[in-house]
Amino acid sequence: MPFEIVRNDITRMKVDAIVNAANRSLLGGGGVDGAIHKAAGPDLLAECRTLNGCEVGEAKLTLGYRLPARYVIHTVGPVWHGGHSGEREKLSACYRNSLELAWEKGCESIAFPLISTGAYAYPKEEAMTVAEAAIRAFLDRHDMTVYLVIFGREALSLGKKLFRDVQEYIDDVYEKTHLGPKELSRRAAWLQEEEKALEVDKNLMAGAAEPLFDAEMAAPPRMPDWETLLRETDEGFSEALLRLIDEKGMSDVECYKRANVDRKLFSKIRSNRDYKPSKSTVCAFAVALGLTLPEARALLEKAGYALSHSSKFDIIVEYCLAHRVLDVYEINEVLFAHDVPLLGSCGKLA
Repeated sequence: MPFEIVRNDITRMKVDAIVNAANRSLLGGGGVDGAIHKAAGPDLLAECRTLNGCEVGEAKLTLGYRLPARYVIHTVGPVWHGGHSGEREKLSACYRNSLELAWEKGCESIAFPLISTGAYAYPKEEAMTVAEAAIRAFLDRHDMTVYLVIFGREALSLGKKLFRDVQEYIDDVYEKTHLGPKELSRRAAWLQEEEKALEVDKNLMAGAAEPLFDAEMAAPPRMPDWETLLRETDEGFSEALLRLIDEKGMSDVECYKRANVDRKLFSKIRSNRDYKPSKSTVCAFAVALGLTLPEARALLEKAGYALSHSSKFDIIVEYCLAHRVLDVYEINEVLFAHDVPLLGSCGKLA
């Protein structure tokens, strides 16, 4: 996918350029800075000595030396002073200037750490918001694969309302899926929620018998639109996707960028009627197109998939579609925090 959050060691990323969260001297330090200098070897420090330092928000480039990356782009993030000293704009400039420099050098892929969140104490969730906004703005105008590298098991998004709401929904779905009717009713009573317990029993009874009267069955039958029915039955995923793009009044570029899908993959889908994309790619298009949950299920079916309550990924996607959360970047933060695949697809044509 054009933008992906990954857990990794940035010094091992096989990309055209990695970004070093440096200090103003560019002569090495602790954290990410120290790790990059150690992995690259002494030649990196020797080249850095020729750069005469770097100001906050600026970016300067060196070779990668012993690193898998061809280049290292050094940028100096702001120290957090409570958010009232221009920290947001300075941090945004770090990402913006690094990306522009990589573009000038012909880079097709770049990996960032979460700049300024170490010794400079920038709050992680706010730093993530700034990073995503800057990267999104760049990717709206350019094609490049951008990674945001999180080292270890750092938790992101845990304090955000969307994460809390999704977690409650996951817990609720898990309860309904894995607890039997009696256990659900007893648990509700144990919590002294008598109304909830009665509602559970009422629903169980209602589900046990066939309805006595169905207003839809009593109504005169409607003749199906055979032309539409046959067209949608015969069409594959590629045809369905292109039809939906037209129906939503979108351009192809707008759609695949909103979906966080690589341009090469979209071209492959467009030109190959029988191409079967990954489930995460189909879900990404469903979000980008603003599909309702039934529409999304129909599109998934075209590619041979379905949403299941046995999959945490599926539950999260279902929640977001049902509650009209239609920002792929925002959804991917929640998916990342739950250690499940992200929406979209990489340039490897997933």
